[in-house]
Amino acid sequence: MVFCSVAAPKVAGLSVNPNALPQSSSSLSGHYRLRVGVPDSIAGQRPVLAGDRLGRLLRGQGADAVERTLGNVFTLCAHAHRRTARLALNAASVDSIASPVESSVFLRLETARDHLRSMALDWPQRQVDSNPNDANLEWLKDCPLSLVAVPATMPESDAWTNLAQLRDWLSERVLGLAVREWLERHRDPDTLARWCHTQALPLAPARCLHAWHAKAHTLKPRLRRLDVLDVDAVLQSRHLRQLGQAMATESGFVQHPGWLGQCAETGPWARLRHRRDGTEIDASAWTRLSARWLELMELAAADTPSGVDQTDALLSSGALALGEGQAIAWCEMARGLLLHWVQLDPRGAVQDYRVLAPTEWNFHPEGALAQALSQLHPSDSASASVLAAAYDPCVECSVLTSTLEETQNA
Repeated sequence: MVFCSVAAPKVAGLSVNPNALPQSSSSLSGHYRLRVGVPDSIAGQRPVLAGDRLGRLLRGQGADAVERTLGNVFTLCAHAHRRTARLALNAASVDSIASPVESSVFLRLETARDHLRSMALDWPQRQVDSNPNDANLEWLKDCPLSLVAVPATMPESDAWTNLAQLRDWLSERVLGLAVREWLERHRDPDTLARWCHTQALPLAPARCLHAWHAKAHTLKPRLRRLDVLDVDAVLQSRHLRQLGQAMATESGFVQHPGWLGQCAETGPWARLRHRRDGTEIDASAWTRLSARWLELMELAAADTPSGVDQTDALLSSGALALGEGQAIAWCEMARGLLLHWVQLDPRGAVQDYRVLAPTEWNFHPEGALAQALSQLHPSDSASASVLAAAYDPCVECSVLTSTLEETQNA
């Protein structure tokens, strides 16, 4: 078998020193192995989600401790986990005094940072024939956002200022065009592909997208979006209750989830706002890859709201009480829809806790990615790597190719 590393361990990213994590946290990240051209094409999981391990880790903790622990366990998109935990704990609490939830502008800001960090650090590593020059961060010179997440202690107005600075930097240093105008001209997949071709030399993310495009636009895994959130509040409530029930009662559900009896996928291409706008997308790997670049531009282009906060128009988040001391919360984060379920004891401390993250949907052993991998030629590591990048796991992932004889014996 040939081993091809698709991504370095996520817990060991630049933003986090794994040695600084509690031992129980740093050993929980997990690993996925993608086997090309065989029926059982995806193997692996995150140990932290097995059984009631996370529930036992958080049992007896109060709100602040829960948020700190989850931020250490789920180091990527820690801000989204902390936000979703706060929403879930508030909704489950029998205490009428809710802990304050930061303005959703911080969700926009940190999601933009997550996209930027992934493009700068992960995309070059995911190239089959990675070039050391692709990891050059010179294109990020003068970028107003550090790749390292910062605590959301700044005033809300400063967060909006940071997004405006990101918009100006993208317009002046990256696009050479106002972000909104660039978006109007380049939303079409073919037009965006041509732009990436022309920008491949000076701009590392465009170079990565261009390198993927030849295969990505021909790879078309079936598309079944995770349509749990809905513009109809009554229907959304019903969906969330069904999902919360499954998270609470079905063994192994958060590791191998399903929706309405089928596998589903989530990501920037499957946002609630796209369904609200009636947006239809091509189901190619190229569309899934480019959705992250387009969303970075959309987040930067957002206007500062006047009066009532409308910042959930791009990234939805919220919570729903399910019963006494029980709630489910959601947050659209960089890799897709994040869900937390919590049950509190009579004292208001955690009795049980479950997390359902985007990777578990997208890397389901019977999902669209698994089916696409199984249909590839056993030696086609290049297509497998493109597919892995398109679905973007938040844990370490490797691609294993095999000989035809090994495939026939699988």
